[in-house]
Amino acid sequence: MKLNYKIIFHFFGLLLLFNGGFMLLAALLSFCYKDGETFSLFLAGISVLLFGILAMFFTRDHTKEMNKREGYLVVTFGWIVMTLSGTLPYLFTGVIPDFTNAFFETISGYTTTGSTILNDIESLPRGILFWRSLTHWIGGMGIIVLAIAILPLLGIGGMQLFAAEAPGPSADKLHPRITDTAKRLWLIYFGFTAAETLFLSLAGMSFFDALNHSMSTLSTGGFSTKNASMAFWNDSPLIQYIVIFFMFLAGTNFVLSYFVFKGNVSKVVRDEEFKLYFKLTILFSLIVGGIIYLNTFLESSSAFTHPAIWGVGEGSFRHALFQVVAILTTTGFVSSDFTLWSPLLVVFFFGLMFLGGSAGSTSGGVKIVRHLLLLKNGFLEFKRSLHPSAILPVRYNNKSVSGDIVFNVLGFFILYMLSFIVGALGFALLGLDFQSAVGVAASSLGNVGPALGEFGPSHNFFAMPTAGKWWAAFLMLIGRLELFTVLILFTPFFWRNR
Repeated sequence: MKLNYKIIFHFFGLLLLFNGGFMLLAALLSFCYKDGETFSLFLAGISVLLFGILAMFFTRDHTKEMNKREGYLVVTFGWIVMTLSGTLPYLFTGVIPDFTNAFFETISGYTTTGSTILNDIESLPRGILFWRSLTHWIGGMGIIVLAIAILPLLGIGGMQLFAAEAPGPSADKLHPRITDTAKRLWLIYFGFTAAETLFLSLAGMSFFDALNHSMSTLSTGGFSTKNASMAFWNDSPLIQYIVIFFMFLAGTNFVLSYFVFKGNVSKVVRDEEFKLYFKLTILFSLIVGGIIYLNTFLESSSAFTHPAIWGVGEGSFRHALFQVVAILTTTGFVSSDFTLWSPLLVVFFFGLMFLGGSAGSTSGGVKIVRHLLLLKNGFLEFKRSLHPSAILPVRYNNKSVSGDIVFNVLGFFILYMLSFIVGALGFALLGLDFQSAVGVAASSLGNVGPALGEFGPSHNFFAMPTAGKWWAAFLMLIGRLELFTVLILFTPFFWRNR
């Protein structure tokens, strides 16, 4: 069967219209703040809109049927089209004149990775800062719709689970129609963003900072308007606790949020993935907080009498909770440089980069549900060894999980680890030291943001070799799109007409 290229390019045109509209929104904000870049942002938006209109005009007679192969192409190249067009605000304003750096910053935004090449963020025009945050927000919502409404139809990565509530034709799902599913998810996403903006403004942030950080939080992206990221507000615990709450919320399956708003709280209480996600967050935060507190206690010879020791406990727990949630959900905000805490915690946070939040969230990484299924299947292997004739299916939320999904998850995990190894080898080949190579590979593939070594939380990616930036961009893309979606395009049988 030949590919229906017209419908593919028709979708690209639609995405360009969407992207161009958001650029005009950034131009409007630039005009309101009079930052001097309104015309450049307006020109970028109009250019992208023009390309979108032309693409839709020349493909207006497309047939409306789309098969799986075309779906893969739309998903993968759609992200690339968005990234290429998204570089224009940086290039037209001259904020990032180099195309490689502009592409890296843009794809880091759309994939909600949050790695940056910018050295002085606070000197940027307001319109560009807003555009950076918008790329997060667009990419985050795109991932939600992609993961919940599209990937299950393609059979990608075991994503049919989503707390046993992936959208589909059956009556007990979120909603049978993809368009209606997307609308409901957009409303929840927009509502959470508006709520966090309000709370942060009331807590003392400026409206502009609150809006930008809300878009970065709900997308689990991590771009900040401050050079010090969230460490800028270390003297305001309330602001950091608000961000922690919404990071945790963004790392939760958005389908569960829908059921909460419908009054069906029992769906959340019974959901195995959410329960494990919540328990791991608390457990890891207590472990990290305990280590920070112990180190602070031992370093102070007068700890019992020091008047500030009572504040250390809250501060230790807050920084621990903040960084655990930021890395676990792959948001990547920084309240402190965790690589300076202790070698043990460096390894600990490196491991967290492979967890990820819940399936159906804006988080990157492997996802909690996959780890849960792997553990369940691993323990069942012991029973199967003792009782080879017994039928022992993997159960999730009191339902049997099909063998196809279990094999899919196993295949995904193996492919993910192989991608990480190959990614790290690629960075090592480009001259990065061991810690930096494995850190950047894990961070890029998991869409985390801060890495280790030379590219840790207190550094950026400006010094990364040019080839390294393109390699990191590729890892961000395949990690964001669940590996199979992109890597299947490199197989010869995908392109055979049959």
